[in-house]
Amino acid sequence: MNKTEQLKEVEEETRKAELPLKSTAINLVFGKGSADSEVLMVGESPGRKEDEQGFPFVGAAGKNLDKLLLQVGLKMDDVYIANILKYRPPENRAPQPEEIKAHTVYLLKQIEVIKPKVICSLGNYATKFFLANGVVENMDEQPGITTIHGKVKEMDFLGMKIRLIPLFHPAAIIYNRKLIEHWNADMEIVKKEIGQKTLI
Repeated sequence: MNKTEQLKEVEEETRKAELPLKSTAINLVFGKGSADSEVLMVGESPGRKEDEQGFPFVGAAGKNLDKLLLQVGLKMDDVYIANILKYRPPENRAPQPEEIKAHTVYLLKQIEVIKPKVICSLGNYATKFFLANGVVENMDEQPGITTIHGKVKEMDFLGMKIRLIPLFHPAAIIYNRKLIEHWNADMEIVKKEIGQKTLI
């Protein structure tokens, strides 16, 4: 069974699970992109457009991410993209610890299948989750994205050697245009880390 088929199985398992937020959301937002990519991008939670369409990063933040990936010679199809939460929280409110704990069971299964070499965490929640090595109770102790963005951290995650690159969430750029300069610099770091080799 190839990685795409394995992810399909995890997706079906996620769909059947009685997860928090499932009852208030329209669609499961599992993930998209290349299952064979060495680069995984993880955001926070689906927004309204994502909930409607069932795919991550299809709204304004997705358009931003697409442009930013193009700057380093990548397309969305070249990477795999997922979120901490698999269902949209009402009114896009912040994820709750118990929701993160329940939903990331399936994110971890995605990571086990994909086995990425580089994980780009988009925003505070995703960054703190990885820095805490998946231990939700330890997330509050981790530094925020403002201090750690663009700093590559080599770490052992789920028994895999990964390079974590914290990045501002693409949605943040919509509200704070001053962050574009940081994003551009950070994406150059991503480009350097993944190198020029084919990713898929």
